Amino acid sequence: VMGATGSGKSTFINKASGSNLLVGRSLESCTREVQTSLPFVVSGRIVTLIDTPGFDDTDRSDTAILNMIAAYLSKTYERGTKLAGVIYMHRISDCRMNGTSKRNFSIFRKLCGERSLKNVIILTNMWSEVTHEIGEARETELAKMDKFFKLALDKGAQLLRHDGTLESAHTTLRYLINNQPVPLRIQQEIVDEHKSIEMTAAGAELRSALDEQADQHREEIRNLKAEM
Repeated sequence: VMGATGSGKSTFINKASGSNLLVGRSLESCTREVQTSLPFVVSGRIVTLIDTPGFDDTDRSDTAILNMIAAYLSKTYERGTKLAGVIYMHRISDCRMNGTSKRNFSIFRKLCGERSLKNVIILTNMWSEVTHEIGEARETELAKMDKFFKLALDKGAQLLRHDGTLESAHTTLRYLINNQPVPLRIQQEIVDEHKSIEMTAAGAELRSALDEQADQHREEIRNLKAEM
């Protein structure tokens, strides 16, 4: 389960599995490392969910987060464990998908790779915090615009809603549990192709985003100096 800090990943996992992973209530990020849920059963299948720290963490850089996630994924792949699917959490309560959110999803897409997008669910949550009309309008925009989720949906990803209940969580998982597992791109790049994390598609995407961010900051500083 992946997504931005505060998107409800740990809450979803606890609801689905009956686990007691630490959930953030303050402004600081809560999930400090990759952790797994208690095993549980959905429609006769034993399921274990993996909780990951979000990018835009309050204490650690996005580079450190990517390294942590990549290390865990590569180790599980080396042991022969493959994922039946990946859930990307997104708050429908967010009034806009800002640059950070778009960057996070872009890195997520590169991490997964095109082939595994058919095993991806983009799960919107926090529907109780918006009116039905506003939530549906945002959902439509997210699904139909290339700069948001459209390109991933065109490759087979699914856009679903989570209402916070156990039944909703298990309904989501039923879309994944019978999938044919497909390795994520970053797993193949690190384990099969022996690439460093920096040379993976996700690493390159993050580096490009950080370079762009640095250029913007330098431009802002130049503009401030010019105004003084």
